[in-house]
Amino acid sequence: MTRFFDILFSLLAVIVLTPFMIPIMIGLKLTGEHDIFYRQERIGKGGKPFNLLKFATMLRNSPNMAGGFYTAENDPRILPMGKFLRKTKINELPQLLNILKGDMSVIGYRPQVKKQYDSYSEDVRAALAKSRPGLSGIGPIVFRSEEEILQQFKTHEERDEFYKNVITPYKGQLEVWYSENRSVGMYFRLIFMTVEVVLDPKSKGWKKLKGIPKAPAELEKYL
Repeated sequence: MTRFFDILFSLLAVIVLTPFMIPIMIGLKLTGEHDIFYRQERIGKGGKPFNLLKFATMLRNSPNMAGGFYTAENDPRILPMGKFLRKTKINELPQLLNILKGDMSVIGYRPQVKKQYDSYSEDVRAALAKSRPGLSGIGPIVFRSEEEILQQFKTHEERDEFYKNVITPYKGQLEVWYSENRSVGMYFRLIFMTVEVVLDPKSKGWKKLKGIPKAPAELEKYL
């Protein structure tokens, strides 16, 4: 049933947002490295890889440069339009095409690169394999400010340790919770929550979801 809504909502969004996205694409073409889109292999349903689309916000080789997958404040790898596109999450809009294609859903777990996907426990990976990754979901809602959280740590080693030992395990718990509570009703509830956190990044409405795992103490202060 949700696949019908995925196609309907993503098609409507593409039609409505295309006039807005055209100036963005022109701006990207005229600045930075002149790339409009950034393609990256992520892991999807059944543990199979697919190419996720984003608007280009960082240098092409940024994952192999200092900082890796983490973005620091005033990161020199960010392109001229990148900070705005990342802050507003507009850079994620090309994933509407991934939804239309069937790689993704409007709501699901956030697709990870293989290295990060493999860092999940076997139980978490088994739960993720049952459904499509999403443009939004409980993970992206809770971790709306993930980049800001990681920027609290001064060194790459500190960020890596916190992400691996605190953020990743809790993300896994959230995704398993969603897998166990997935329904059409939850699909729409998380869509509304996504709109809510976009309009009000400080919204904590997700904490009212029944049975949602409690964040560890060292993470709670950031959420």
